[in-house]
Amino acid sequence: MKLIPAVDIQGGKAVRLVEGDPKRETVYFEDPVGAALYWEEQGASLLHVVDLDAALGRGDNRAQIRRIAAALAMGFEVGGGVRTLDEAEAVLGLGAERVIIGTVLVRAPREAARMLEALGSERVVPSVDGRGLEAAVAGWQEGQAGDVLELARAADAMGFRTLIYTDVRRDGTLEGLDLEVIARVREAWPHELIAGGGVASDADLEGLERLGVEGAIVGKALYEGAVDGRRWWAS
Repeated sequence: MKLIPAVDIQGGKAVRLVEGDPKRETVYFEDPVGAALYWEEQGASLLHVVDLDAALGRGDNRAQIRRIAAALAMGFEVGGGVRTLDEAEAVLGLGAERVIIGTVLVRAPREAARMLEALGSERVVPSVDGRGLEAAVAGWQEGQAGDVLELARAADAMGFRTLIYTDVRRDGTLEGLDLEVIARVREAWPHELIAGGGVASDADLEGLERLGVEGAIVGKALYEGAVDGRRWWAS
């Protein structure tokens, strides 16, 4: 299974939030480039970068993302505030391997389909984020945005071939995954599935493997040593 470290950028720093709340942050690296390089040195092959300021509509961290691209040999993906084809192309132009979309899938599915047609399923990936099975959008600040399973099926019908699911209730909490919810997402999504939100130990990753989930995005558990990343990157 693919283990993908998360580097969330807020105010130019690499942070982790609790349940997506921008006021409940822990700064792990003053410079996100340092965080990116650290995970590359540990053995990661893909990095998940989130521009939290862009997701919340209060600026962006594109200068930092450009610096990450210049420093890394491995690939990375970027999400946060990407809601038009022009924005997706701009983020890819910074050096990202692929762009992650979320809100646009719910609020402007025609634009999401336009991105898919222009960029292809290898370069644009939908992220369905939810409090359990209730979708959340706009940097997770707005709930009641639809049903996670229905959105997954819609993304499949549109032609997307990788899906990210994050459980907002548990993200950054180290409470462990809700594997029952992820099992239902797995049933609804027949292609590559990447899950995150609350990973607390290697046992959570083993649980994802048993469900046939192909990848996991992990933040706090890696930063605090609760997950042994080298075990997964060496396998």
